[in-house]
Amino acid sequence: MTAKSEQAVTLTISEAGWLSTFQDLGREDSEYMGVPCGGAADQHSAAVANVLVGNRRGAALLEIMGGRFAFTPSHDVFISVTGTPADVTVGGVPAPLWQPVCVPANARVVISNATGGMRNYLAFSGDLDTPRFMGSAAPESRMGFPQQLAAGRKVQLASRYLGFSQPYLGQPLFRLPVPVPDFSPDVWTVEVVDGPETDRTPGIRELLSGSIYTVGGKSNHVGLRLDGPVIHPEGLGEIVSHGVPIGAFEIPHGDELIILGRSRTLTAGYPIVAVATKASLPVLGQASPGRKMTFRWVSQEAAVVRWREQQRLLCDLENRVHNLFAAVGLPFAHEADPATPPSTRAA
Repeated sequence: MTAKSEQAVTLTISEAGWLSTFQDLGREDSEYMGVPCGGAADQHSAAVANVLVGNRRGAALLEIMGGRFAFTPSHDVFISVTGTPADVTVGGVPAPLWQPVCVPANARVVISNATGGMRNYLAFSGDLDTPRFMGSAAPESRMGFPQQLAAGRKVQLASRYLGFSQPYLGQPLFRLPVPVPDFSPDVWTVEVVDGPETDRTPGIRELLSGSIYTVGGKSNHVGLRLDGPVIHPEGLGEIVSHGVPIGAFEIPHGDELIILGRSRTLTAGYPIVAVATKASLPVLGQASPGRKMTFRWVSQEAAVVRWREQQRLLCDLENRVHNLFAAVGLPFAHEADPATPPSTRAA
């Protein structure tokens, strides 16, 4: 397909929700310098949003947390909205989530009434003009890099999308194998594997799998703070603070359970009694205050199988999108495209 020239698009933000930021899939090779990887709390939804508009998975996009978000583009744009169920309208007409959507120039797009989870992801075909810190657009407020959007801001987009139409009004634009999570259960089940102090905490397996925990109001990208029963490890003595994986379950000195997120740093000497599986991390990224959850223990082997299956479905979607876009003349990112820094890939 002949490469299309880029056009400059201005996105005027008229409503910015409770907290809306630039995001991507986070930083690589930063944590040995004490900088967390950061990135989208729900990596699956963020990656799918980008894939649906032909971008690389790690391209910059917007993470929207609650409230109403609205923008108007100066030119035609190609978008997708993923994440928790929400209402999306384009020029007052309802539009679907988890599908690519054509937006005409000067049509107002509104995302509102999010339910079930906590975050939506808005991707645009093309490259958002935003600063990067250590190769990533992801916020790092402790380093003075907040990346927060406010009403009235004008965001620039370089896009090769020049408009597209299909003759079957009222029908979906495309039918794609999109792996959409289920946000409907009242109690979410998160799969976990053993942590370094699991065996030093008698009864912790039975407690976590047999109890229901509630996400507290002080949760953020650093970690979820859960209200519920805990057991403190026995006879550990002092634990030297060390690096920990995303999804590590800490039990601090108080009766609280903390699940570390993408902006975590070190343990602060707290024991790690479990670790959420990699495939479960997007679920944790959608957990809002008041969300109830329980935990299911799985083997390391089962956790790897589940992760590989999740990635297989995403690769299938990617391949279908690229083949379809090539057939109908829509732009998509090639391997040689320099648009997305190599340091932003799925983590």
